[in-house]
Amino acid sequence: SMFTKPNLQNRTDYVAPPLEVKYLNGGFHIQQADSFWLRAIQDFDHCSEQLNEMQCKGKSWLFNVINLVVELDNKFKEAYYFGALSLTILISDFEGASIIFDKGVSVFKKDWPLLYAAAYHALMEEKDKLKASGLYLAAVENGAPSWVRVTAGRLAAEGGNSELAKDILQQLISIESDPRWVNKLRKKINQYE
Repeated sequence: SMFTKPNLQNRTDYVAPPLEVKYLNGGFHIQQADSFWLRAIQDFDHCSEQLNEMQCKGKSWLFNVINLVVELDNKFKEAYYFGALSLTILISDFEGASIIFDKGVSVFKKDWPLLYAAAYHALMEEKDKLKASGLYLAAVENGAPSWVRVTAGRLAAEGGNSELAKDILQQLISIESDPRWVNKLRKKINQYE
């Protein structure tokens, strides 16, 4: 699977490339984005600096690599979706996730899975109910299934509570097939028990 334990790396392997790299691609920015993306997905759960048991320091190594990817190729939908989700759910770099979700949503205004994931993040980690409800509504307007409509309605009625969080995470599990994601999502659900 693409989710094997990271190899033991030299510390220098976790020095994020500077954003200026995007000016040095000789017109091959899409290829360069792809190669940095392949590097990122090898270490989707790499926390460069643990703040506590649950959270990594913001704007982490992973954030910097993903941010470079979307700067090189701003139409790379999977990089926004899986990149931001891995930041918020796998390593809890909430600050980095917010930046990637915001960039992604501004480019893919009609992509409901991205809007849905961004709404979860806005609600549970940014604690911004207004932003979350706007994103849920946009997801509903752009073809999200009826359970998203229910979530949006409950958010309006109840605000961000733990039952709602568990339901949202459960729904993310239902659209996600990768076992490592699913395990991490289940762990998150247990936090709300």
